[in-house]
Order: sequence, then C-alpha cells, then structure tokens
Amino acid sequence: MSILIVTDNPQRWPSDHPAISVVDPKDYITETRYSELRSAKVFNLCQTYRYQSVGYYVSLLAEARGHRPVPSVAAMQDWKTRSIIRLISEDLDDLILKSLAPIKSTRFTLSVYFGKNMAKRYDSLAWKLFNLFQAPLLRAKFILEKDRWQLTSVSGISAADVPDAHWPFIVETGVEHFSRPRAFGKPKNRPRFDMAILRNMDDPEPPSDDVALQRFAKAAAAQGVAVDTISRDDYGSLPEFDALFIRDTTAVNHYTYRFARRAAAEGLVVIDDPQSIVRCTNKVYLAELLLRHKIPVPRTMVVHRDNMDQLAEQFGFPCVLKKPDSAFSRGVVKVKDQGELDEKLSEFIADSELIIAQEYLPTTFDWRIGIFDRQPLFACKYYMAKGHWQIVRHDNPTQSRYGKLETLPVELAPRKAVQVALKAANLIGDGLYGVDVKESEGKFYVIEVNDNPNLNSGCEDAVLKGELYRRMVEIFVKRIEQRKAGVE
Repeated sequence: MSILIVTDNPQRWPSDHPAISVVDPKDYITETRYSELRSAKVFNLCQTYRYQSVGYYVSLLAEARGHRPVPSVAAMQDWKTRSIIRLISEDLDDLILKSLAPIKSTRFTLSVYFGKNMAKRYDSLAWKLFNLFQAPLLRAKFILEKDRWQLTSVSGISAADVPDAHWPFIVETGVEHFSRPRAFGKPKNRPRFDMAILRNMDDPEPPSDDVALQRFAKAAAAQGVAVDTISRDDYGSLPEFDALFIRDTTAVNHYTYRFARRAAAEGLVVIDDPQSIVRCTNKVYLAELLLRHKIPVPRTMVVHRDNMDQLAEQFGFPCVLKKPDSAFSRGVVKVKDQGELDEKLSEFIADSELIIAQEYLPTTFDWRIGIFDRQPLFACKYYMAKGHWQIVRHDNPTQSRYGKLETLPVELAPRKAVQVALKAANLIGDGLYGVDVKESEGKFYVIEVNDNPNLNSGCEDAVLKGELYRRMVEIFVKRIEQRKAGVE
C-alpha cells in the first residue's frame, strides 16, 4: 500500500524516504495519477479540516477513491460529538488520572503528534487518543472538576497552528510511524480482503470460543480473506480492514458500539452493525416493534411509574420482569408474589424509566434460530439449566451454569418456529441474529431477537460444521465486493 503525506508544506518532509510520497493537496485532488491509484493510505496534513475546505476534500476524495485517509471524514465528525468524547473520557478514566496527576492547574492541553507527545510521560495517553481519534496531529483538552480530570474536547491540529519548534519532532515521529511494520502481519500471498474480529480475551463467557473462531478463520482464508484479532485498544486500526466481525458482548454505552459505528462510517462491512446493536440491546424497543408488527409474543406490557400498580392484576403470578438492556439472562427475573414484585420493580425502575413485564410461559427449552442475511443458518434447542427456569443460572458468582444444547438441521426444526423467527429478525435488519422462540400449547412466541448470538464449536455448528462458517464468510465477501463496486 502506498503512503501519501498530503501537505501544504512538502519541504518540511524528507523527499527520499522509500516508504512515503509527499504530495501537494491540489495535486492530490486534481491529478489523475492519484485518482487512479489503486491502494493508498493518505495522511492528511492540510492547513485546515474545515467543512468544504481543501483539507476536507482531501479526506472525502480519498474515501471515494478507495484510499484510507487519516483523518477520515467520520473522524472529523467524531471530534465534534460530545457523547463520543464523554464515553471515551470514561473509558480512559484511569489512564487520564494517572497521566495528569502531577499537573497543578485545572486545565491542560495535550498535543499528540503521530501518537506521541514531546514529553514522554504522556506517551501512553497520547497513543490511546491517536488510536481512538485517528488524526496525525491532534489536540486534546482536559479540565479538572471535583478532583477528576475530564476530556472535554478533541480536534485536529492544522499544520498552520503547529509551532515551528515542534516540526522536527513531528517529522521524526511521522517517519518512525511510517517505517514501523504493520501490527497485523500479512501473509506473503496478499489476500483479497482483510477482516478484523473484535474480541475481549478476558471475557469468561465470550460469544465464540477459540475453536469456533479458528474454524471461521480457516473458512475465510479459503475465500481469500485474512483474519486478524483485535481488542478494544485497536480502534485506530479499523481503517486498515474491509470488514469487522464483533465477537464481543455488545451494548450501546460500550466500546463495541463505537467500533461498529466507526467501522460503518469508514465503509467496512460490519457485523453487528450499529443499528442492530441499538435495536436488539433494548427490550423496550423490541417489545414495541414486535407488537406493532403483530409478531406473536407472550402477553407483554411496557411498565413505567404510572402503570406499575396494574401489573399484578394484568399478569398474576408468577410473571417475568426484564431490564431493557439485560443479556445472558441477567436482569431478567421471575417474581412469585406481590412482595417480590414490589422489590424488583423498585430496583429496576431506579435504573430505567421503562421496563418490560411478560407473562410466564413455562417450557423445558427455548428454540434458538440463527439468522444471517435474512436466511436461517442454524436451529438449536437451549434447555433450561438444571433446577432453574432459564437456560443459564447465575447463582454462582464465579461460574454460570447452562442447560444442555441440542442442534438440529434447520429443515427439521418446526416450520412455524423458523417462520416467526425470520419475520422478527427481518424487522431488525439483514445482520446476524439469534431469535429466541418459545413453544407453548402448539403455538410459537418470539421472546427476543439477539444481535451477537453465540457461535461455539460443537454447539451451534454441530450440524453444519465447517459449512456454517463457509456460508458466513461467503456473505461477508459478497457484501465487501458490493461495497467496493459501489452497490448498496
């Protein structure tokens, strides 16, 4: 891949470095040798990134040409988004406090040049910010409030705002950055596409085990896709890839959502896409959606402070209460009497203005229908954990206990279960979903649609085995090809 430094001041950069080409921004915008360049990483060091300025168009046209600009237009927008700044500040809280502890004033500005600061003691924080916001030259502002440092704003530094005394350091760190071997090694025979799998290696209950991901990577390699595992610290590497597969438990107020959002903005094929994460991880949204489209569900009620006293009369006992963002059976309780109901309502309403109540349908197992690209992929029976009413029991703080699992060919699963699962999943999108369906008295009811469903070796892949992963990779490849061809 070619490396281009697009700058109004080309004389500041070494012209004989074998890894880089220094380009005037107007040349990059107008000359056909750059518009026809097949693959390039473009470091945009223009005087300004203001909307519709030359610097803005360098990054915008780089994206249109299939190049990888730093910063991207999406990154420029992230600098302006308060919610993203706040979430990242919370993520980096410990590092920020440690790095800025010696500072005596209540305000601090950190200049980040290719992931470094001129004072080495800030390098860890500078590198994190560079990875998160992806600008060659970056300015982060902090304020001390109630004895805690907060990140308040981030912006790209225009080349015009850099003091002359800083340029030798910038050039040195820039050249060092360009000369560094890529963190994710490439095979000698270059693959067609690159895919990142986002994982949390410390998660005791990940959505996929090591063997399943090895099988996925093997299927990917057979179709010309190189797979690299990344972690939450690799946010800045996303533009290096063509696709992102999230194999980490998702939530909206979580780094997985920021990865999905950034990947989608950068033009990657991403599973789970941010819209699916928003829709699936909130049970209030799902309840309204399924009811509006007349998908069969257990009797359901959206509960708030003004109607919570009607619950006992509406449902009787036992009944089920669900926090909107519950996952893996956590935040879902069965209450057996008025005392338990009042206790759990008080607890749940304190966290969320809306919660879900449903009638209790006792079954020995739930159907889990896996859907990808609007087609059924697998069918499983998830049996209830021994002595428990859910498929997973969390009464042991160090280890959850699951019921047994049985996988069937989709063709042998009840046709009505598959049909109702498809209808529900198609309301969310065309991603990868696990639809939970209960069978009661010959009828099938959707319990929820999950993004990020489990895919574990010997479980969900027990019937299709390697074919399951081959089909999944095939869908990724088809979508990558469509994106590159400009087909949506």
